Amino acid sequence: MMQRREILQLVAASAMPLWMKRSASAQPRLQKYPFAYGVASGSPQADSVVLWTRLALEESLAQAGASLQVRWELAHDAQFKQLVRSGRADASAQLAYCVHVEPSGLESDRWYYYRFMLGDAVSATGRTRTFPLPGAKVTSLRLAYASCQRWEHGYYGAYRHMRAEDLDAVLFLGDYIYEYPGAANAVRMANMTSHLGFVVSLDDYRARYALYKSDADLQAMHASCPWLMTWDDHEVQNDYAGLQSGNSGVADIFSKPADFLRRRAAAYQAYYENMPIRASTLMQGLSGLTQHDSGSEMRIYQRVDYGRLATLYLLDTRQYKDPQVCTKAGSLGASTVDPAYCGAWKDTHRSMLGTSQEEWLFKQFARSSVRGSSWNVLAQSTLFGQRDNQVGLGQSFYNDGWDGYAACRTRVTDALQQSAVANPVVLGGDVHENWVGYVKADYAQADSANVGVEFCGTSISSRSRGNAHTAERLAENPHFVFAETQRRGYGVVEFTPRKISTHLRVLDDVTQADTKMETLASFTVRAGRGVIEV
Repeated sequence: MMQRREILQLVAASAMPLWMKRSASAQPRLQKYPFAYGVASGSPQADSVVLWTRLALEESLAQAGASLQVRWELAHDAQFKQLVRSGRADASAQLAYCVHVEPSGLESDRWYYYRFMLGDAVSATGRTRTFPLPGAKVTSLRLAYASCQRWEHGYYGAYRHMRAEDLDAVLFLGDYIYEYPGAANAVRMANMTSHLGFVVSLDDYRARYALYKSDADLQAMHASCPWLMTWDDHEVQNDYAGLQSGNSGVADIFSKPADFLRRRAAAYQAYYENMPIRASTLMQGLSGLTQHDSGSEMRIYQRVDYGRLATLYLLDTRQYKDPQVCTKAGSLGASTVDPAYCGAWKDTHRSMLGTSQEEWLFKQFARSSVRGSSWNVLAQSTLFGQRDNQVGLGQSFYNDGWDGYAACRTRVTDALQQSAVANPVVLGGDVHENWVGYVKADYAQADSANVGVEFCGTSISSRSRGNAHTAERLAENPHFVFAETQRRGYGVVEFTPRKISTHLRVLDDVTQADTKMETLASFTVRAGRGVIEV
């Protein structure tokens, strides 16, 4: 695997647009279609967006290791008669022949079309958009939020239905791939022709992304609108926390911390290679690295403005978190915990976000009144509100989620209140279940103030444990107003200055490639009231 400095040099060079005439570069002779992984766009700003593809090359070209020049075009129309930008970008073997283009100086708040070319091959046409200028008056924003798309557990029919939603963007909240070798009763394991074991090396991660990105429905959704990305654990390893490995069944391979850090660095590189994210995601991580970090930090967390209508805070709940405490049998990773038998549970110094990210977030909250956004959205990977899983006497909390970092959660809710952040909305994933409820100032007090609202979504395909005891769990946690734990799908949130409307879309049967979708439930929250209306 390359050293950090070499990666940064390649990323910096490849992200710089090179303007050119269409015929200006030598083209290779191709035996197979090079754009088999599709196209994507992401990280939209008011004047730019990231355009992405990754070449699927025949073995002879890939092994040659030479860099290739990929042509690209950005236009106002799908026929590319009104070109806005065109150029070429380097695709190198060292970065798995990925392409990241960041055209700048674009018009704000408008749609564009893009495509890539190599030799005589032309990619699918993608559709993307820039966001409105900060401070601009905007009347609506329509987002989908999604997470957890384990290949073996089902088909990606949710994305086929999502294409009909007329979205401005997709928020993907983690677990884009899974590092496991397979699954019992796999739905489409027979088609899993890439690496079948645990994903541990850079080549493994690249192969797993290639498998997932071969899905036609996922490709089509990526080509429909820009995506905003954050991650959870399975992009690296189940239940990992910061610099500590989790428990994925291959702990013997990574018995030394340095071994896990090399694996994490490989996973982070593969993530960059396969996601429509900016080069600055890597570049901003240069400051504040520890000597134990192998130089693998990636600055995923960010603020994204959508005019004066909404501010999105994309958070990273994995890279900087403190290790879980009181995991059963002294194991690494996650488990349920009774706080009464865990002395470290109330340690106020432990953080889900890390000190630097917390400080950054609270500074953003303090400036929110200046931006004047109608809605402030925390987009992160998991369930935010407290959820006691023990029905009846005693308590049982999941130590890998926000419940395991309650002091950090309180710091977040305190900062929201102290800065009088307008209309907070928390979006999450990870749990493979739909949960809707209120964010509380103090979960120990029944009459505690509501700080905001939460919509935690189900998975695209990853399995859950079913609906057993859901009613009892709701009764045990009355700040949640709705839960359904069996159906797969996504959520859609439409923002206007006066209200948001959230719709939970679910599939009939994720094990069938062609399945119907329905609306499980819909909710409205009016600005300034913070009341969830069914």
